[in-house]
Amino acid sequence: MTKKTILLTTALISCSAVGALAIVLSHSFANAQPPEDHYLPEFTSSGEMLLPKNNMWHTWIFVGAPLTPNALNKGAASFPEYHNVYMQPWAYAEYKKTHEFPEGTIMFKELQLILPPPQYKDGSRKEPSGRGYFPGAFNGADVSVKDSKRFAAMGNWGYFDFNHHEPKASMTAAESKDMCAFCHIAGAKKDEVWTQFYQTLQ
Repeated sequence: MTKKTILLTTALISCSAVGALAIVLSHSFANAQPPEDHYLPEFTSSGEMLLPKNNMWHTWIFVGAPLTPNALNKGAASFPEYHNVYMQPWAYAEYKKTHEFPEGTIMFKELQLILPPPQYKDGSRKEPSGRGYFPGAFNGADVSVKDSKRFAAMGNWGYFDFNHHEPKASMTAAESKDMCAFCHIAGAKKDEVWTQFYQTLQ
């Protein structure tokens, strides 16, 4: 075998090996699942959203906590709680980079009552730090999900009520457009999200 033939054979073997490796890697990436830190909303076959497990939203980015207690709303606020709002870290990072909420964004609003009993007519109480409102028991959750294909009729977001005034459900169907979406479409500052209340999203 000549030196030229040996070099040509070696080159062909190397190219074949590289090609095979590329095929294996491309197949692996194509079938890879999103990493754990890229959590996406999960749905049942009938379209119900599954509540993220193990309170994982507590490890997400906290974006704000508006408060609408009963005492400031004639004793019957629609949401008589702190609205502790979280979003996935990857979605937050993408939003800060592009100023757009990416597909798969979850805005998780955990509802938390104020600490009872109120000591003043405005619902506030006095603690060592001063007079004010203090967080009490959790009271359910409202969740919105951006999915422009699944929720095109509701402006690209789906809205889910994981119960109020009782323990959270493990799964729930999307609310109708007249229940939640219309209010977000009419009043939310950006892409159906109340960014006007969350300084971290300004």
